[in-house]
Amino acid sequence: MPVYRDEAVVLRTHKLGEADRIVTMLTRAHGKVRAVAKGVRRTGSKFGARLEPFMVADVQLYEGRSLDIITQAESLGSYGALITADYGSYTAASVMVETADKLTESEGSLQQYLLLVGALRSLSRQEHGSHLTLNSYLLRAVSMAGWAPSFQDCARCGAVGALSEGGQHSAMVVQMGGIVCDDCAPPGSPRLDAATIELLSALLTGDWEHASASPERTQNQAAGVVAAYTQWHLGRGLRSLEHVAR
Repeated sequence: MPVYRDEAVVLRTHKLGEADRIVTMLTRAHGKVRAVAKGVRRTGSKFGARLEPFMVADVQLYEGRSLDIITQAESLGSYGALITADYGSYTAASVMVETADKLTESEGSLQQYLLLVGALRSLSRQEHGSHLTLNSYLLRAVSMAGWAPSFQDCARCGAVGALSEGGQHSAMVVQMGGIVCDDCAPPGSPRLDAATIELLSALLTGDWEHASASPERTQNQAAGVVAAYTQWHLGRGLRSLEHVAR
């Protein structure tokens, strides 16, 4: 049977039999892969904690009929223990891997892989607030999937909106792709203040200095927008999002 090697981040695991696990991974070159790790639940397993959620590993697999088999795993990023030790980081990482699981298929996406690994690394090091890291990841992930939001010009007609010119749009309509002008906004559309719109833009572009300086109220409002936008474009809810303390 063909043997292949790849880098992978573990998205989730499921028990199989008495000692095995099915491991769902997002790989660098082969997309999403489901494989069996034999004996991984036994004490003294050679895989140990290398194949737990949020871990990044260099794995060797051989192709099976229905599921591939993991034969080797070497740790590349031991993020799991650091992330699970902090509740905020753990819940944020859970949403990230669930999102990556829903966005990626077998054809693969190097951009999605690198984005997820970078976000998990940042969480493990607590480089930024866990909510900010999560919301930045979600905006970038859906953008890479083809649903980039607009937080300045009208997402429907393209009408220019710029705070410096006094013409900033404020209606947020996730179904239309972001901020829309007054002419395009359906009646009763929710309105965002300038600070929230600026924070959303900062999270999308990675302006961490601006994002970290934003007040808690603004961060909470932006988080609600990101959650609604992500789940609308995924076409389904994110179960793990319910556990994120807003």
